Amino acid sequence: MNNYSPNMLKTFKSCPQKYRLKYIEKISVPQKASVFEKGKKVHALANYYLRGFDVSKLEKTLTEDEKKSWENLKNNEYFQKTYVNSEYTLSCKVSDFWIGGRLDAVVKDEDYYYILDYKTGSIPENPEYDFQTMVYMLCLSKKFGKNIKFVYIDLKNNTNCLIDFSAEEEYKNLITKIRDEIIKTKFNFSYSKKCDYCEYSKICCQRIRE
Repeated sequence: MNNYSPNMLKTFKSCPQKYRLKYIEKISVPQKASVFEKGKKVHALANYYLRGFDVSKLEKTLTEDEKKSWENLKNNEYFQKTYVNSEYTLSCKVSDFWIGGRLDAVVKDEDYYYILDYKTGSIPENPEYDFQTMVYMLCLSKKFGKNIKFVYIDLKNNTNCLIDFSAEEEYKNLITKIRDEIIKTKFNFSYSKKCDYCEYSKICCQRIRE
């Protein structure tokens, strides 16, 4: 495997066993759709809106909570900048492997291109060095140069987290380091307290008993 998404890198850092089950053995575990319902609706609506479609009928189907998030996004200063693309799939090569993902949206003004990432939940604890930030910025810089910024739009609290692209080599080194760990890891199954909250816990526990 030589193509890595932010979720893959995050999963490995959190739990190599889960990475193995999800991305190497490709075992899919069902999760409650309701957990992701609001995020999916807002992201789909944003994509149609940015592409110029009439979304008035779709807006009427939103719950009050969903409507609040959508209004926060529509009125956001970065969301109102000039549209470039949305649900935008990009990839680039780092060392001898590829990274990539799908960006919620890319907008621009006279000075910068902005990666927009809408969050109906919480933004990452360390957003500047989140794998999503690093991967997306590296990929977009290959397309549009280094005048780019990343904006996490926190729809719950109606705030923005703006990140400059100023650590290109550091980003490459951090991503290469964890990719090398993935290649070298033997994926031995073990138990920790966090396993109790993982959707793969039953499978892991069975592997440990075996």
